[in-house]
Amino acid sequence: MTATETTPASRRWDPVVKLTHWTVVAAVVANGLITEAGSTPHLWVGYALAATLVLRLIWGVIGPAEARFSAFPPSPRRALAHIREIVAGRRTEHASHNPLGALMVYAIWSVLAVIVVTGLLMVSAPDTPERAAASPVAMVATLDRDGDEREELGEAGEEHEEGPLTEIHETAVNLLYGLIVLHIAGVVFETRRSGRRIVLAMLPGRR
Repeated sequence: MTATETTPASRRWDPVVKLTHWTVVAAVVANGLITEAGSTPHLWVGYALAATLVLRLIWGVIGPAEARFSAFPPSPRRALAHIREIVAGRRTEHASHNPLGALMVYAIWSVLAVIVVTGLLMVSAPDTPERAAASPVAMVATLDRDGDEREELGEAGEEHEEGPLTEIHETAVNLLYGLIVLHIAGVVFETRRSGRRIVLAMLPGRR
């Protein structure tokens, strides 16, 4: 056996990579399971997620070698080669993400970006039902209308809520959940295949 087979090299992640990783995890859990869509906490978690993505983007340019985007460029060709390597039972050490992991990382970041952008656009839209209902003019008008008119107003709001931005936002969220499942499965598989303690390496205080 070679040295790498008996003692796999430990993967090193710097504190900023760990911080952004676990902040994204916390944000997804909070907005997926705890906060109510459209609520103030939901929005603030979204803002925190946006700031985290910006930080990771900057760190991918100026951070240490293993954290930079140049260390794990997205490459379908390399990912296919990595799959063939797995099938053949060969193993190559990667200082950062392996080619399959790199594609997964970029896919998750891209979907998170779509979620953040569509969320911000929905909040900033001047004609959202929430903004319209909160305006004094709308309150007075609602009091003056009869039941049929209020019902029509409610139906219009429901149609607005199901507009393109909402559909894209919800679709991206569902896609993110699927990617997370695949990501976890990949981490488990790679841990068993390589012998590396991938999750432990991402914990605070670990190198």
